[in-house]
Amino acid sequence: MSKPKVFIDGEAGTTGLQIRARLQFRNDIELISIDPAKRKDILERKRLLNSVEVAILCLQDDLAKQTVGMLENPQTRLLDASSAHRVAEGWVYGFPELTQGQPARIRKARLVSNPGCYPTGAIALLRPLVDSGLLPSRFAASVQGISGYSGGGRQLIDAMEGRGGHRLAGDFRAYGLELTHKHVPEMTVYSGLEQAPIFNPAVARFRQGMLDFIPVHLWALPHKVTGADLHEALALRYQNQRFIQVMPLETYAQHHPVLDPQRLNGTNRMELFVFENPEREQALLVARFDNLGKGASGAAVQNLDLMLGLEGDHTYEYFGD
Repeated sequence: MSKPKVFIDGEAGTTGLQIRARLQFRNDIELISIDPAKRKDILERKRLLNSVEVAILCLQDDLAKQTVGMLENPQTRLLDASSAHRVAEGWVYGFPELTQGQPARIRKARLVSNPGCYPTGAIALLRPLVDSGLLPSRFAASVQGISGYSGGGRQLIDAMEGRGGHRLAGDFRAYGLELTHKHVPEMTVYSGLEQAPIFNPAVARFRQGMLDFIPVHLWALPHKVTGADLHEALALRYQNQRFIQVMPLETYAQHHPVLDPQRLNGTNRMELFVFENPEREQALLVARFDNLGKGASGAAVQNLDLMLGLEGDHTYEYFGD
């Protein structure tokens, strides 16, 4: 029986390189690569796109949209790692842990959109709490995030690492201050919120790793809710999940004063935390994961395996450059 063929369109980019690194030693698929000299050859890309079972798009949004129009083979399925189709009609959202039925939807879908990095953590925290009624659908959510600079792509990587004689000044950059970041629609739709959250991301001088923070004023909720209630709901939702772990409520004592954003680098894992100050009736929800792992390439491989029916004991780990 022949192995399913997989083509990574844009394999020379940050996400594409890491997806390939996670797949290159697998013996249950056949990776198809384009001749480096033909990476911008539309006809060659189109030929390869229509010759495989799954094509993974690691492209800029506009190019990803154009590439979908090149699809002619009814047997070819697409996994888009860009942000072009995350809330688009006809596409299935590639976050298997979103709901109980999401893995089955991904398995059957022809078009799957890989989640964004920051939304992955925010949705993982918010959706179970909205579904359980602990947070109302009109909850005024605020999401703060900090990421390694690899999430900004090759241009930012080069600037942060001083390639080409230029080094970006400073160790920390806040951005998205116009409050119109492209991740916001995705966070809103899949978290179950009626109103868009305020989202303010930042990038720091470490290559990869990520933390998402969501503060909760427990006293402002319509019903009495404690940090333990939030923790219990998250633990119940993810109790049988392989890649998402809800950390003990007491974990704050183990991590004070540092919660290292790089601890899960190279993996497809995510850790969720609930910190509470009962006297002030405040809680802080935190997601920790690798922005290139569960936030991008690791998640893409997880989705690919669902689409091909190859779920197994793959680690999805990558500790290379």
